[in-house]
Formats: sequence, C-alpha cells, structure tokens
Amino acid sequence: MGHPLGVGIVPVGIAALAGCLLLVVALLYFVEPASSLPSFFPGHVSAGDAEAHHHHVKHGIAALAVALAAFAYAWFHSGPSARHEVA
Repeated sequence: MGHPLGVGIVPVGIAALAGCLLLVVALLYFVEPASSLPSFFPGHVSAGDAEAHHHHVKHGIAALAVALAAFAYAWFHSGPSARHEVA
C-alpha cells in the first residue's frame, strides 16, 4: 500500500510553496535595480553606490533554478507510487 493520506503531502506542499516564493525572488532580481532590492537580499546596495542601477541577473537565474528544482521535487513526489505487486 502507499503512504497514509497526509504523510507525503507536507513536504510536497513545502516544496511547492518554496518554489513560488523563489519565483517571486527571481522576478525581483530581474526587475528591480540593486538599490531597490529589500535590504536583506544579497546584492542590495545604497542608492548612492556606483552599482545602484545594476540588475543582479545571476542571482535571478540562481533563484529561478532553485525554484524549478523545488517544483520538480514536488511534482515527482506527488505522483503515484511505482511499487509493483507480485501476483
């Protein structure tokens, strides 16, 4: 038999939620300049800095890659079990 209902759904839900949050983070890195990023984001600089108008594309790509990995984890772990029964 498979897992009882609810045992495997928590990690899948957490992975899907993390993927959604990381998509938002990636979008912020692509759209906002470094001075407009939230101060707790890596790459944030003050408005007077020389890199204030720089977009952190590599950070956005990294966040997007991790988001896709989280979605892949959720997808593969939410499917039916591949156990074979012997007749």
